[in-house]
Amino acid sequence: MSDCRPGPGWPSLVAHGPPFSSDEEHGMSTDPVGRFLAALDPEHRDAVGARPRGEQERLAAAWERELEADDELDSLDELSPPAAEAEAARRVLQRELG
Repeated sequence: MSDCRPGPGWPSLVAHGPPFSSDEEHGMSTDPVGRFLAALDPEHRDAVGARPRGEQERLAAAWERELEADDELDSLDELSPPAAEAEAARRVLQRELG
């Protein structure tokens, strides 16, 4: 019977830890400001990204409240989470920045 153990060229899951240990490994930011910026279209992302960090945090907090509070966004989130996040970001910018 042959030995079924992987050879020296095989990666070891034990040596490297679990394959999916954090969202950041998959390009998903866990930082509210980073998530908010990712939900914006490129033009608004650049404009908000140029603002002071405190204002970015304020807008990100308003965005998170919008996502949590609006039932319409809950329904959209079930179909397309990125679309729900983008819609919430659009609403926050319209309301907060005019």
